[in-house]
Amino acid sequence: MLQVDPTSSVPPFEQLREQITAQVESGELRAGDRLPTVRRLAEDLGLAANTVARAYRELEGDGLLEGRGRSGTFVADDDSGRAARVAARTYATTVRSLGLSQDEAVDLVRRALSA
Repeated sequence: MLQVDPTSSVPPFEQLREQITAQVESGELRAGDRLPTVRRLAEDLGLAANTVARAYRELEGDGLLEGRGRSGTFVADDDSGRAARVAARTYATTVRSLGLSQDEAVDLVRRALSA
């Protein structure tokens, strides 16, 4: 179930993006699963439709979701490139929230890849 914490410093669209990403990564949402419409999810969460639409657009850009016009929004077919993009975005969000600089974050990735 998706939830938004209005007291969080993380914007609501980003909270949705992170939660949907986590649900796909955990297998709770699978390729081909249909997501709620923008309006319905916005109503359910007490958000503006534009907030939900932004989260969906960003997830489409990540390759995680695909919009099929009037048919709705679906979890995209799985591929390793998409998984890597999702992991990179999740990492970037995490290191930003920890206050690390871009150089520090990249250095950590280099060390991890060398290990």
